[in-house]
Amino acid sequence: MGSMDAYEQVQKGPLKLKGVTELGVTKWKKKKDTDKAKLLETMGKIQKNQEEELRRHLDKLTPAQEAFEKVQEMRQMERILKKASKTHKQRVEDFNRHLDTLTEHYDIPKVSWSK
Repeated sequence: MGSMDAYEQVQKGPLKLKGVTELGVTKWKKKKDTDKAKLLETMGKIQKNQEEELRRHLDKLTPAQEAFEKVQEMRQMERILKKASKTHKQRVEDFNRHLDTLTEHYDIPKVSWSK
């Protein structure tokens, strides 16, 4: 039992640091809806600012420039709708049909040291 006496002076429980008052462990509180509300609010402000900038920008354009931008937007929308109309599988099939129409000149040459 002599070896047990050596362990009687060991401090049990949590360590106590000098100069630190015992306030207990405080956990960080999670931020919930306030972040989402702020994010939505800032997104709304950003969109309003972009719309205002666009209006100011359009006020400075000549009629020809305005018509040009409208046509560009229309073409871009047509491209987007055209790409969205086909599925990936349909695009792959079309590409394979295109590759089949090409001549052998465009084939990748076989590379090997032994014939």
